[in-house]
Amino acid sequence: MVSTPGGGARFVQEVRDAVTGRAAVLVIGVLVLQLAFVASYVGAFHSPKPKDIVIGVVAPGPLGDQLVKKLDALPGHPLDPRTVPDEARAREEIGARDLDAALVVHPRGTTDTLLVAGGAGASLAQAAEAVMTRAERAEGRALRVVDTAPAAAGDARGLSAFYLVVGWCVGGYLCAAILAISAGARPANVHRAVIRLAALAVYALTAGLLGTVIAGPVLGALPGGILGLWGLGALVVFAVGSLTLALQGLAGVVGIGLAIAIVVVLGNPSAGGAYPYPLLPPFWRAIGPALPPGAGTWSARSIAYFRGNALTGPLLVLSAWAVAGTAATLLSATFRRGHEIPTD
Repeated sequence: MVSTPGGGARFVQEVRDAVTGRAAVLVIGVLVLQLAFVASYVGAFHSPKPKDIVIGVVAPGPLGDQLVKKLDALPGHPLDPRTVPDEARAREEIGARDLDAALVVHPRGTTDTLLVAGGAGASLAQAAEAVMTRAERAEGRALRVVDTAPAAAGDARGLSAFYLVVGWCVGGYLCAAILAISAGARPANVHRAVIRLAALAVYALTAGLLGTVIAGPVLGALPGGILGLWGLGALVVFAVGSLTLALQGLAGVVGIGLAIAIVVVLGNPSAGGAYPYPLLPPFWRAIGPALPPGAGTWSARSIAYFRGNALTGPLLVLSAWAVAGTAATLLSATFRRGHEIPTD
């Protein structure tokens, strides 16, 4: 075979033309994002262990304090026990999401009652039942489980709220990405940034309503009023979308990858969906409530199963992301315009 003079050089040039330096950097970024995705999801889900499940103990006299000490001393500290005056108060605190479960002791018999809330996640209720069953068996007692806030018939394992929020998050960053890519990642001026934010707001209202209708009336997966979930959905979509617009304004196309890293790589596995917070490793348990998927999942479950209790904190988190994303989007557009070189 006769080699063509200069063939090697032409091949190298073809490679450079096909895969530019910028493309190579972006591909490396994608690889890093992919590996971070694997590490985050496997790290969060590979070995769920209960830690500090907040459980109330209802027992007469000094027995309650004795049980709290015993449960608090269990290996691995799976429970965070505290005394509760009576069963009615225990049910009230579970409904307010102050307790994950409650043990009601019946001294005259050999069977006690464990109150759980399946709507907060089946895996959390099952973990509390498993820990308490072992503890009761060690004392020669049996356990009866009562679900005070069961998941709807169409909500398998209480995951519908999580998947609904994930769908809203996906819509938020995809909508923002399309708005940016269609005419440049960075808005050319403040007016264009305002228009993009307004378009995102319209999309958020539409996506919030349609997602709620599908999960509620159409599929029967989530109970609760339409207005509450609609408002939550609109806030989730706008929060994630404005975050994406802000990162695009600051970093260009790379901002899309940064948004995915925050929302998907870090946010989804730490959202408390498949495994609620007491079952997650410390890192994911710590960041989950501060990210849009976690705040959204907690809020959706509160609206669907807990009469809208314990919403203030998560809604403030989502609002903070929305305000910060909006402000950063406008500021980046203002800064960019201020540094444009005037032309004749």
